[in-house]
Amino acid sequence: MTTVELNAQIWRDMGILADSESMMKRVAKYLRKLVAEKQADPTLMTKEEYFAKIERAEQQMARGEGMAMLPGEDLSTFLKRNGYDI
Repeated sequence: MTTVELNAQIWRDMGILADSESMMKRVAKYLRKLVAEKQADPTLMTKEEYFAKIERAEQQMARGEGMAMLPGEDLSTFLKRNGYDI
């Protein structure tokens, strides 16, 4: 289902519930919960932000600024090799 179709479905369903105050209160309560959940996630990013971050990382690697794990290397060894005290 596309975003436009999903948006239309939501508005159709809201129209059906609009005449019931108790149902609208439940919807409002659930929406507040979803908004709080979204705001609480500091790692949440848009698709554009994600791809921009990937692009920056690729540019850093091209400039030789990145770090890569060696074949067969575990994470602890990689971090120690790069100066992290674990």
